[in-house]
Amino acid sequence: MTDDNSTVLITDIHQALSTTDEEAKKKLACLVVVGGELNGTIFDLPEGIMTFGRNPDNTITLEFAGISRAHFQIQTKDINKLQAVCTIQDLGSSNGTFINNQQVIDPRILKKGDMIKVGTMAFKFIAKGDSERLAYDKLHEEANTDGLTKCFNKTYFNNASNLEVNKSKATGEPLSLIVFDLDHFKKLNDNFGHDAGDYVLKEIAQIIRLHGIRDRDVFARYGGEEFVILLPKTNLKQGFEIAERIRKIIENHDFRYENKKLPVTASIGVSDYRDGVDSGTELFKRADSAVYTSKNNGRNQVNFYKE
Repeated sequence: MTDDNSTVLITDIHQALSTTDEEAKKKLACLVVVGGELNGTIFDLPEGIMTFGRNPDNTITLEFAGISRAHFQIQTKDINKLQAVCTIQDLGSSNGTFINNQQVIDPRILKKGDMIKVGTMAFKFIAKGDSERLAYDKLHEEANTDGLTKCFNKTYFNNASNLEVNKSKATGEPLSLIVFDLDHFKKLNDNFGHDAGDYVLKEIAQIIRLHGIRDRDVFARYGGEEFVILLPKTNLKQGFEIAERIRKIIENHDFRYENKKLPVTASIGVSDYRDGVDSGTELFKRADSAVYTSKNNGRNQVNFYKE
Protein backbone atom coordinates (compact mmCIF):
# COMPACT_ATOMS: atom_id res chain seq x y z
CA MET A 1 0.00 0.00 0.00
CA THR A 2 1.43 3.40 -0.98
CA ASP A 3 1.41 6.29 1.44
CA ASP A 4 0.06 9.37 -0.36
CA ASN A 5 2.47 11.63 1.55
CA SER A 6 5.44 9.49 0.46
CA THR A 7 4.29 9.69 -3.15
CA VAL A 8 4.14 13.46 -2.97
CA LEU A 9 7.60 13.57 -1.35
CA ILE A 10 9.16 11.38 -4.06
CA THR A 11 7.56 13.52 -6.76
CA ASP A 12 8.93 16.69 -5.14
CA ILE A 13 12.44 15.18 -5.01
CA HIS A 14 12.31 14.23 -8.70
CA GLN A 15 11.11 17.73 -9.58
CA ALA A 16 13.89 19.31 -7.51
CA LEU A 17 16.56 17.12 -9.09
CA SER A 18 15.23 17.88 -12.56
CA THR A 19 15.30 21.61 -11.83
CA THR A 20 18.88 21.34 -10.51
CA ASP A 21 20.02 19.49 -13.63
CA GLU A 22 18.44 22.11 -15.88
CA GLU A 23 20.06 24.93 -13.92
CA ALA A 24 23.46 23.22 -14.03
CA LYS A 25 23.29 22.89 -17.82
CA LYS A 26 23.33 26.68 -18.10
CA LYS A 27 26.59 27.02 -16.17
CA LEU A 28 29.97 27.61 -17.81
CA ALA A 29 33.13 25.77 -16.90
CA CYS A 30 34.97 27.61 -14.14
CA LEU A 31 37.87 27.76 -11.72
CA VAL A 32 37.08 27.94 -8.00
CA VAL A 33 39.71 29.36 -5.65
CA VAL A 34 40.50 26.93 -2.83
CA GLY A 35 41.90 28.52 0.34
CA GLY A 36 43.38 31.96 0.98
CA GLU A 37 41.65 35.34 1.06
CA LEU A 38 39.80 34.67 -2.22
CA ASN A 39 38.53 31.28 -1.07
CA GLY A 40 35.36 30.35 -2.94
CA THR A 41 35.81 32.98 -5.66
CA ILE A 42 34.59 31.74 -9.04
CA PHE A 43 36.19 32.60 -12.37
CA ASP A 44 33.98 31.63 -15.32
CA LEU A 45 35.69 30.21 -18.42
CA PRO A 46 33.73 31.42 -21.47
CA GLU A 47 34.72 30.39 -24.98
CA GLY A 48 38.03 31.96 -25.97
CA ILE A 49 41.36 32.57 -24.22
CA MET A 50 41.73 33.86 -20.66
CA THR A 51 45.13 34.81 -19.22
CA PHE A 52 46.04 34.82 -15.53
CA GLY A 53 48.94 36.66 -13.88
CA ARG A 54 50.10 39.71 -11.91
CA ASN A 55 49.95 42.18 -14.79
CA PRO A 56 46.72 44.22 -14.87
CA ASP A 57 46.39 43.57 -18.61
CA ASN A 58 45.63 39.89 -17.94
CA THR A 59 42.02 38.75 -18.15
CA ILE A 60 42.29 37.87 -14.46
CA THR A 61 44.82 39.79 -12.34
CA LEU A 62 46.25 37.78 -9.43
CA GLU A 63 48.59 39.82 -7.24
CA PHE A 64 49.81 37.02 -4.99
CA ALA A 65 53.17 35.58 -4.03
CA GLY A 66 54.78 33.22 -6.52
CA ILE A 67 52.65 34.31 -9.47
CA SER A 68 54.38 35.70 -12.57
CA ARG A 69 53.34 38.74 -14.57
CA ALA A 70 51.88 36.38 -17.20
CA HIS A 71 51.54 32.99 -15.52
CA PHE A 72 49.11 30.73 -17.42
CA GLN A 73 46.23 30.76 -19.86
CA ILE A 74 43.13 28.66 -20.44
CA GLN A 75 41.58 28.28 -23.89
CA THR A 76 37.96 27.17 -23.92
CA LYS A 77 36.28 25.71 -27.00
CA ASP A 78 32.60 24.91 -26.86
CA ILE A 79 31.61 21.54 -28.35
CA ASN A 80 27.89 22.05 -27.81
CA LYS A 81 25.54 23.60 -25.26
CA LEU A 82 26.53 21.06 -22.61
CA GLN A 83 30.22 20.41 -23.25
CA ALA A 84 33.41 22.43 -23.62
CA VAL A 85 37.11 21.59 -23.83
CA CYS A 86 39.37 23.71 -21.60
CA THR A 87 43.11 23.58 -22.32
CA ILE A 88 45.62 25.03 -19.87
CA GLN A 89 49.06 26.26 -20.86
CA ASP A 90 51.90 27.71 -18.78
CA LEU A 91 53.17 31.04 -20.13
CA GLY A 92 56.80 30.64 -19.09
CA SER A 93 56.15 31.42 -15.43
CA SER A 94 59.04 31.46 -12.95
CA ASN A 95 57.50 28.99 -10.50
CA GLY A 96 55.50 26.83 -12.89
CA THR A 97 51.90 25.73 -13.19
CA PHE A 98 50.92 22.41 -11.58
CA ILE A 99 47.92 20.12 -12.05
CA ASN A 100 47.40 17.51 -9.34
CA ASN A 101 51.02 18.18 -8.26
CA GLN A 102 52.44 17.54 -11.75
CA GLN A 103 54.05 20.45 -13.58
CA VAL A 104 52.44 21.54 -16.83
CA ILE A 105 55.05 21.42 -19.58
CA ASP A 106 52.85 21.17 -22.66
CA PRO A 107 49.24 22.34 -23.14
CA ARG A 108 46.91 20.02 -21.26
CA ILE A 109 43.16 19.42 -21.34
CA LEU A 110 41.54 19.97 -17.96
CA LYS A 111 39.39 17.22 -16.48
CA LYS A 112 36.65 17.32 -13.88
CA GLY A 113 38.06 17.92 -10.40
CA ASP A 114 41.61 18.83 -11.51
CA MET A 115 43.47 20.88 -8.90
CA ILE A 116 45.61 23.68 -10.33
CA LYS A 117 48.41 25.21 -8.23
CA VAL A 118 50.18 28.47 -9.14
CA GLY A 119 52.39 30.18 -6.58
CA THR A 120 50.45 30.36 -3.32
CA MET A 121 47.07 29.91 -5.03
CA ALA A 122 45.06 26.78 -5.75
CA PHE A 123 42.03 26.33 -8.02
CA LYS A 124 39.58 23.53 -8.61
CA PHE A 125 38.35 23.00 -12.17
CA ILE A 126 34.59 22.53 -12.60
CA ALA A 127 33.50 21.31 -16.04
CA LYS A 128 30.72 22.96 -18.03
CA GLY A 129 27.26 21.82 -16.94
CA ASP A 130 28.54 20.05 -13.80
CA SER A 131 25.92 20.23 -11.02
CA GLU A 132 28.75 20.64 -8.46
CA ARG A 133 29.01 24.22 -9.72
CA LEU A 134 25.67 25.07 -8.07
CA ALA A 135 27.06 24.35 -4.61
CA TYR A 136 30.03 26.65 -5.23
CA ASP A 137 27.71 29.33 -6.60
CA LYS A 138 25.77 29.25 -3.34
CA LEU A 139 28.93 29.46 -1.23
CA HIS A 140 30.25 32.29 -3.41
CA GLU A 141 26.99 34.20 -3.03
CA GLU A 142 26.95 33.77 0.74
CA ALA A 143 30.58 34.92 1.05
CA ASN A 144 30.28 37.97 -1.20
CA THR A 145 26.69 39.14 -0.83
CA ASP A 146 25.03 41.30 1.80
CA GLY A 147 22.26 39.22 3.34
CA LEU A 148 19.66 42.00 3.61
CA THR A 149 19.99 43.83 0.30
CA LYS A 150 21.51 41.05 -1.88
CA CYS A 151 24.11 43.56 -3.11
CA PHE A 152 27.79 42.69 -3.03
CA ASN A 153 29.38 43.20 0.38
CA LYS A 154 32.31 45.34 1.54
CA THR A 155 34.87 42.55 1.14
CA TYR A 156 33.91 41.90 -2.46
CA PHE A 157 33.91 45.61 -3.25
CA ASN A 158 37.37 46.14 -1.73
CA ASN A 159 38.84 43.36 -3.88
CA ALA A 160 37.07 44.63 -7.00
CA SER A 161 38.12 48.25 -6.47
CA ASN A 162 41.80 47.34 -6.04
CA LEU A 163 41.65 45.25 -9.21
CA GLU A 164 40.03 48.05 -11.23
CA VAL A 165 42.50 50.67 -9.97
CA ASN A 166 45.38 48.43 -11.06
CA LYS A 167 43.77 48.00 -14.48
CA SER A 168 43.44 51.77 -14.88
CA LYS A 169 47.09 52.20 -13.92
CA ALA A 170 48.14 49.81 -16.67
CA THR A 171 45.70 50.81 -19.42
CA GLY A 172 44.93 54.45 -18.71
CA GLU A 173 41.20 53.71 -18.96
CA PRO A 174 38.95 55.90 -16.80
CA LEU A 175 37.42 54.62 -13.57
CA SER A 176 34.93 56.33 -11.27
CA LEU A 177 33.36 55.55 -7.92
CA ILE A 178 30.03 56.66 -6.48
CA VAL A 179 29.49 56.55 -2.72
CA PHE A 180 26.09 57.46 -1.30
CA ASP A 181 24.74 57.71 2.19
CA LEU A 182 21.03 57.88 3.07
CA ASP A 183 20.11 61.15 4.77
CA HIS A 184 18.90 61.13 8.39
CA PHE A 185 18.62 57.34 8.38
CA LYS A 186 18.89 57.06 12.17
CA LYS A 187 15.97 59.48 12.49
CA LEU A 188 13.94 57.35 10.06
CA ASN A 189 14.65 54.25 12.17
CA ASP A 190 13.70 56.10 15.36
CA ASN A 191 10.45 57.49 13.93
CA PHE A 192 9.21 54.51 11.91
CA GLY A 193 11.04 51.50 13.38
CA HIS A 194 13.94 49.33 12.25
CA ASP A 195 11.69 47.17 10.08
CA ALA A 196 10.89 50.28 8.07
CA GLY A 197 14.62 51.00 7.84
CA ASP A 198 15.28 47.49 6.54
CA TYR A 199 12.51 47.93 3.98
CA VAL A 200 14.15 51.14 2.73
CA LEU A 201 17.57 49.49 2.37
CA LYS A 202 16.11 46.58 0.40
CA GLU A 203 13.98 48.88 -1.75
CA ILE A 204 16.97 51.14 -2.49
CA ALA A 205 19.01 48.15 -3.59
CA GLN A 206 16.23 46.92 -5.86
CA ILE A 207 15.56 50.21 -7.64
CA ILE A 208 19.28 50.89 -8.14
CA ARG A 209 19.80 47.41 -9.60
CA LEU A 210 16.88 47.94 -11.98
CA HIS A 211 17.44 51.56 -12.99
CA GLY A 212 20.80 52.83 -11.76
CA ILE A 213 23.62 50.53 -12.84
CA ARG A 214 25.02 48.77 -15.89
CA ASP A 215 26.10 45.14 -16.21
CA ARG A 216 29.79 45.95 -15.74
CA ASP A 217 29.29 48.10 -12.63
CA VAL A 218 29.90 46.77 -9.11
CA PHE A 219 27.10 47.71 -6.68
CA ALA A 220 27.74 46.98 -3.01
CA ARG A 221 26.49 47.81 0.45
CA TYR A 222 29.54 49.19 2.22
CA GLY A 223 27.96 49.18 5.65
CA GLY A 224 24.89 50.51 7.47
CA GLU A 225 23.10 52.90 5.10
CA GLU A 226 26.16 53.49 2.90
CA PHE A 227 26.38 52.09 -0.64
CA VAL A 228 29.06 52.16 -3.33
CA ILE A 229 28.98 51.78 -7.12
CA LEU A 230 32.24 51.12 -8.96
CA LEU A 231 32.11 52.35 -12.57
CA PRO A 232 34.77 50.88 -14.89
CA LYS A 233 35.54 52.74 -18.13
CA THR A 234 33.67 55.79 -16.81
CA ASN A 235 35.18 59.26 -16.41
CA LEU A 236 34.36 61.77 -13.69
CA LYS A 237 31.81 63.70 -15.75
CA GLN A 238 29.97 60.50 -16.68
CA GLY A 239 30.17 59.30 -13.07
CA PHE A 240 28.67 62.59 -11.86
CA GLU A 241 25.79 62.28 -14.36
CA ILE A 242 25.06 58.71 -13.22
CA ALA A 243 25.19 59.82 -9.58
CA GLU A 244 22.73 62.67 -10.23
CA ARG A 245 20.37 60.25 -11.96
CA ILE A 246 20.56 57.93 -8.94
CA ARG A 247 19.92 60.85 -6.58
CA LYS A 248 16.74 61.74 -8.49
CA ILE A 249 15.61 58.09 -8.60
CA ILE A 250 15.85 57.88 -4.81
CA GLU A 251 14.26 61.30 -4.22
CA ASN A 252 11.29 60.59 -6.52
CA HIS A 253 10.62 57.00 -5.46
CA ASP A 254 7.51 56.39 -3.36
CA PHE A 255 8.83 54.63 -0.26
CA ARG A 256 5.83 53.32 1.68
CA TYR A 257 5.83 51.08 4.71
CA GLU A 258 2.58 50.12 6.46
CA ASN A 259 0.79 52.82 4.43
CA LYS A 260 3.20 55.51 5.65
CA LYS A 261 5.28 57.51 3.19
CA LEU A 262 8.91 57.54 4.26
CA PRO A 263 11.23 60.52 3.63
CA VAL A 264 14.27 59.13 1.79
CA THR A 265 17.05 61.07 0.07
CA ALA A 266 20.78 60.50 -0.38
CA SER A 267 23.99 62.51 -0.16
CA ILE A 268 26.38 61.39 -2.88
CA GLY A 269 30.09 61.72 -3.60
CA VAL A 270 32.02 60.86 -6.76
CA SER A 271 35.74 60.30 -7.32
CA ASP A 272 37.83 58.98 -10.20
CA TYR A 273 41.16 57.35 -10.89
CA ARG A 274 43.98 59.87 -11.37
CA ASP A 275 47.50 60.60 -10.10
CA GLY A 276 47.64 59.97 -6.38
CA VAL A 277 45.11 57.14 -6.43
CA ASP A 278 47.21 54.05 -5.75
CA SER A 279 44.52 51.73 -4.37
CA GLY A 280 40.82 51.10 -4.09
CA THR A 281 41.03 52.46 -0.54
CA GLU A 282 42.27 55.85 -1.76
CA LEU A 283 39.55 55.96 -4.43
CA PHE A 284 36.95 55.30 -1.72
CA LYS A 285 38.36 57.91 0.69
CA ARG A 286 38.06 60.58 -1.99
CA ALA A 287 34.44 59.74 -2.84
CA ASP A 288 33.58 59.48 0.86
CA SER A 289 35.06 62.94 1.40
CA ALA A 290 32.76 64.25 -1.32
CA VAL A 291 29.79 62.66 0.49
CA TYR A 292 30.58 64.81 3.54
CA THR A 293 30.68 67.87 1.28
CA SER A 294 27.17 66.97 0.11
CA LYS A 295 26.00 66.56 3.71
CA ASN A 296 27.57 69.82 4.87
CA ASN A 297 26.02 71.71 1.94
CA GLY A 298 22.47 70.65 2.81
CA ARG A 299 22.20 66.94 1.82
CA ASN A 300 20.29 65.38 -1.09
CA GLN A 301 22.93 66.45 -3.62
CA VAL A 302 25.97 65.23 -5.55
CA ASN A 303 29.52 66.51 -5.22
CA PHE A 304 32.76 65.25 -6.73
CA TYR A 305 36.11 65.12 -4.99
CA LYS A 306 38.27 68.20 -5.37
CA GLU A 307 41.95 68.44 -4.47
